[in-house]
Amino acid sequence: MRLNQLPLRTAGVIDHVEALSPTDAIAQRLGELGFVPGEPVKVIAFGPLGGDPMAVEIGFTRFALRQSEAQRIVLQAEVPVLPHAACPAHPHEHTLVDADVSPCASQPASLHQPSVAEPLV
Repeated sequence: MRLNQLPLRTAGVIDHVEALSPTDAIAQRLGELGFVPGEPVKVIAFGPLGGDPMAVEIGFTRFALRQSEAQRIVLQAEVPVLPHAACPAHPHEHTLVDADVSPCASQPASLHQPSVAEPLV
């Protein structure tokens, strides 16, 4: 997905800036401004006519980009949210970034046991 395709108030992470040619000054300038791989970016507004320009935020800095400029910025594919394998009784959702940290680690072990229904009498 490209930055110009990201919906309003949605965040993404920059994968790379795609230069249209080896001497693409706009792509080079975007990198100099902080549009670098791994950097989170959020769309905060679109212009009134056709969504051009769009306002984006990196950290505490806001930028106005033309659609043609934002199209050069390729975002990382979304990481699927998976249940934590170490806690099958409490399938907390984690991304791959925090998958090695279990919020269940602070809970008593008895809470990690799957609940068993009482037999009906």
